[in-house]
Parts: sequence; C-alpha cells; structure tokens
Amino acid sequence: MTVFNNTYLVMRHGQSQANVADIVVSDPAIGCEQYGLSPLGEQQAKTAAAQYQGAPITHIFASDFKRTKETAAIVADALNMSEPKYDIRLRERYFGEWEGKTSAAYEQVWAKDALTADNNENGVESTAQVRARTLNLINALEVKYHGEVILLVAHGDILQILATVFNDLPPNQHRTLPHHETGELKLLVKQGDDVPF
Repeated sequence: MTVFNNTYLVMRHGQSQANVADIVVSDPAIGCEQYGLSPLGEQQAKTAAAQYQGAPITHIFASDFKRTKETAAIVADALNMSEPKYDIRLRERYFGEWEGKTSAAYEQVWAKDALTADNNENGVESTAQVRARTLNLINALEVKYHGEVILLVAHGDILQILATVFNDLPPNQHRTLPHHETGELKLLVKQGDDVPF
C-alpha cells in the first residue's frame, strides 16, 4: 500500500431527500440546488461527528451537491471547524440516462462496470473517469499538505471507486469493497500503520 503524506477520512452524505424518493440525482444542475438531507440524514451527520474519536480533523473538503454540503456543514459545526471547502472533483458520479430513474438503475450500471473500467453505456461516467478525477484531488492535496487529517465528504459510488486505489484494485471492482452507508465516516488511508481510528 502506498504511504501518503496525509491521513484521509471519507464520509458519505447522510440520507438525502433523493434517497427517500428512491431516485438517481447525479446531474450537478439538479443536485447542487435540490435534494438536501432528510431529517434522518441530518441526524446521521451529527451522530458521525459526535462519535468520531480519531486525530483532530484539520480540513474538510466536500462535493458541492446540496446533500454533501449540508453534511459537511453539520460536521464542521459539530467539530468547531471553519467552513468546509467545496471541490467539483468530489461530485456524484454522473449516471447519464439513468438520471431521475429509481435506484434499481445502480445495479444495472454496476453489472456493466464489472466487465470493464471504461463502461460509459447510456452516458454513464466510467469508473476509470471517476477514479482519475478523485485521484487528481488526492494528488493535489498531497502536494499542498503534509501530516494533515483530511475529511472528504462525498457520494457512495465515488468514495468506493476512490477506495480501489488504496486497495490495489481496478476501479471497476469497486463493488467488491464494503458498501459505504449514508452518514458513515471511515478511514480511507492512514500514514504508516493502517490502524482504524
């Protein structure tokens, strides 16, 4: 496993109104303005922050979708931190023609993902593309910071695809990793020993 300059934590947004409605919301024009957190999602974010017992988080970066911004803001407030920074490289994976459809669409996309990292059928952003943009952010943070504890607040698919980097897996094998639950905060990689917080 590659040793990084910083410790990275990842958190999936809390339950969103899109989760409750059971629809795919991946278009930035919609996701950045609509479908924030449900009451349960707000509570999940508060609980995750309250239960965190690791080294103090020094920076929070989040997707600029409404559901991730609200999650990151709750965590920052609970930890008495300054406002999170927003980065489009953490945006939801774009699901193309599946936009607005039910969450059953995910299973169909993931089945095609398993065949190739370049799956872009129906206008879906491929796992290779998602991994490239999220890894681009990690590389930028590695240049800018050293010895920091950085929390990335984003979306389920992109966090699992990013995790393939740290598990020496091809990006299209992201579904072989444990599912990232809404509101779940966990270690992505820790410098030196890979010890859970």
